[in-house]
This record gives sequence, structure tokens and C-alpha cells, in this order.
Amino acid sequence: MNNNENIYDVVIIGSGPSGLAAAIYAERAKLKTITIEKQYMSGGQVLNTYEVDNYPGLPEINGFDMGQKFRQHAEKLGSQFIKDEVLELEIMDDIKKVHCKKNEFLTKTVIIATGAQHRLLEVKGEKEFYGKGVSYCATCDGAFYKEKTVAVVGGGDVALEDAIFLSRICKKVYLIHRRDEFRGVKILQEKVFSISNIEVIWDTVVDEIYGENEVQGINVSNVKNNEKKEIEVDGIFVAIGIVPNSHIFEKHLQLDDGNYIVATEDCKTSVEGVFVAGDVRTKALRQIVTAVSDGANAITSIEKYLATKF
Repeated sequence: MNNNENIYDVVIIGSGPSGLAAAIYAERAKLKTITIEKQYMSGGQVLNTYEVDNYPGLPEINGFDMGQKFRQHAEKLGSQFIKDEVLELEIMDDIKKVHCKKNEFLTKTVIIATGAQHRLLEVKGEKEFYGKGVSYCATCDGAFYKEKTVAVVGGGDVALEDAIFLSRICKKVYLIHRRDEFRGVKILQEKVFSISNIEVIWDTVVDEIYGENEVQGINVSNVKNNEKKEIEVDGIFVAIGIVPNSHIFEKHLQLDDGNYIVATEDCKTSVEGVFVAGDVRTKALRQIVTAVSDGANAITSIEKYLATKF
């Protein structure tokens, strides 16, 4: 198994936008590549997006169709995919080993493109109305709520930024936080307090999201006096954190305080020959377009690495 025929140039872990972009660029670079996907469908989080309206050239496309277009493009170029789950990596040597449930792969380089998951409220109606009024990305979906009433849940920087962003689009924004003070930076807090169509609701949690075909409102309760009430909203934006899918790499790679894999725009990690792309890496903006960019950058870095190392 140690002959060169059985050694890949690149093994890509994950088939969301960053992994698929990497697969496309790898084929164009004539690199021997295989993409390992845990899920039955390619596309990652984008599959669950009702409508994507901020990706250049593909206005009003739904997330499922976008994921399929990315996958079809990769397949047209000859990209190889395998359904499996990565369990462990051996990455300290020049030739890396990727151990999966069913297979084992030898490779010169690895791209980790496992993505991240939004932390859920875990309340009734959240999953049922995902993409129908429940969103985890104001930048992605805010435009659908022009002149409507929405709620933002959270108290950190992202929640405050979301509320500010949505206040420019929506008629009314309720900002719901379970404590009596925000965790976000002071300058964002001051901005929130200065905007007339943002109403802050302190010491409050969401108990239920309700509606018929789409979100119509939320049931909330005060954590101090247990007072309950209904708030009519057209949408709810959950901003209580993101959980990167990085746990199996934590003993090998440098992670930041949020458990994102540390890397800059060249996608190089703390281990030579291991690269990271998409939402699982440290970055300022997590969008489909930036994930795709990471995939391209990772392959460019790998080409340079392979040229000097092998």
C-alpha cells in the first residue's frame, strides 16, 4: 500500500462549498484527489437554505439546487467522492494517513473542510420552520424580511451586529437576551441602544416558535419572574453561537478559543501538509462565497507545497 499509485496528492474531508470548490480546483490542477463525505448529499449547511440570494450569478437559487450544481461541476471534471466517516488522522509524517470507518487513505496533503453547525435553541418549532422564518444568518436571509418584524436571539457580538443590520431592513427588531446585560463589545451595545426600531427584551428566553406554513410568532418567558407572553414576528434569527466540526482534529492542530482551526487566507494549519477551508477555520466572515474562496486558496497553497516537498 506504500507505492505511489496508492498515495493521493490531496484528501478532502467534507463536501460543503469549500470542499467542493477544492475538489474542482484540484481536478483543474491535475492532482490525484478524493473527497470524503459523511452525509448522503453534498452541499453542507447550504442544503438547508430555502433561498440563496447573495451568491454572484445565481440569484434566488435554493440551497439544495446550489449544492447539486457545485457537485455536478466537480463530477464533470472527474472528481472522485466516497461516502465514509473520518475517525482519526496520522498527519505528522510527510505521508499522512486518514482512517475512516470503512477505508484508509494515504495522502501527501489533507484539506479539512468539515464546516460548522449553528448552536440551536432546542425549542419546539425551530427545526420545523428552519428556512421558513427561522434563520441563523442575518447577512444571508435578512433581505427577505424587508419592512417586516423579526426577533434576534442572543447577546454577543454576532447578535448585536445582526440586530443592527436587520434594523436597516426591517420595520421592527426585537433583540431577546436571557441575561440583563450584553456580552458584546460596548460600541455595538451603544449602537443598538441608539436605534429606534430595535427593542431589547432582557432576561428572556424563547420557549416555542409557532406558525402555520411560516413563522408567525414566538412564545417567550422571563427567567426572573416567569412571566410568559407571545410576540408576533415574521422571522427569528438565532445568534447564540456556532460550533465548528473540529473535535477529531483538536489533538493534532492548533485551535482558537472557539475551537476553530487556526489558519489564515493561505489555509495552512499548524501542521505542515494539512490545510483547512470553510467555516471550520478562523475567519471574519462565514458565507458560501468565502468558503468557495478557501477551497481555491487551499489548492493553490497545496500546489506550492507539493512542488517544494515532493
